[in-house]
Amino acid sequence: MFEQTNDRHNSPFHLNNESAYQAWRAHKLENHPTDLSALIVEINDPRKLSRAEHEAILARCKMANMAIYASALNEENKSFPRELGKQFNLMHLDNNMCADDDAITSLTVAEGGMRQGYIPYTNRPIHWHTDGYYNSLDKQIYGLLLHCVRSASSGGENSLLDPEIAYIWLRDENPDYIRALMQPDVMCIPANVVEGKEIRPTHCGPVFSVTQEGHLHTRYTKRTRSITWKADETTQAAVKFLESVLDDDSDYIFRATLQPGQGLISNNVLHDRTGFSDSGGTSKQRLLYRARYYQRVGGT
Repeated sequence: MFEQTNDRHNSPFHLNNESAYQAWRAHKLENHPTDLSALIVEINDPRKLSRAEHEAILARCKMANMAIYASALNEENKSFPRELGKQFNLMHLDNNMCADDDAITSLTVAEGGMRQGYIPYTNRPIHWHTDGYYNSLDKQIYGLLLHCVRSASSGGENSLLDPEIAYIWLRDENPDYIRALMQPDVMCIPANVVEGKEIRPTHCGPVFSVTQEGHLHTRYTKRTRSITWKADETTQAAVKFLESVLDDDSDYIFRATLQPGQGLISNNVLHDRTGFSDSGGTSKQRLLYRARYYQRVGGT
């Protein structure tokens, strides 16, 4: 059985390590699910998983970098995502600008304030991205947890793609695409300026990078505004190819609408969100809790 090395220098994600890549690729494609149901784990209480539940979630994260858990227990209580994360060594939360005071974000339509200027707090669709792509390189988001308290009356579907599958598609098409997307300044997010005040500086970085443990890390957004890609021909071709495969109807792209009590735990996989509509008052609005972490799920 193939086992990925924990040595950054021998990682299959380096272009000079073709034999390791081919062995990893064969194992990955042979074992990766192509049906959403294979990602779902039925659990009792997210705050206290049984050993079997924990192992089932971890196995899916090792296989596909994500799992969807489903529990009959549900309430407007952040202990559900917080305690679930702790069981997978997800401890260090990213306290981003629009997060709640406890660093876990309540994703719902904002009626006013700073949040209403950002798409996640509207009912509009969101393009493909990984979370925190605008973060500085020393505060990268490796783990992402979404917990659904209330779903929308219609819409709000997520598409999900394991970034390692996207890497395979790009490398198989042209290894130079990977080389281009690993450039340290290939994707730049301009400074965030509000009312003349810079609240976040320009951040540049690679799309693909390799962690100290040899894992693949992905930083990406399909947005077309407030982003600058390197202008060289190979980079432009790589970006165009990646956009085309994300728009494809591949069996590796899962589509799911999280229901109350369900959640996504992942190594910050590629995802998008369709637009949605709510009915009724605030108490019936779509509400998801989002937790971003500086660690991967259980060291996977």
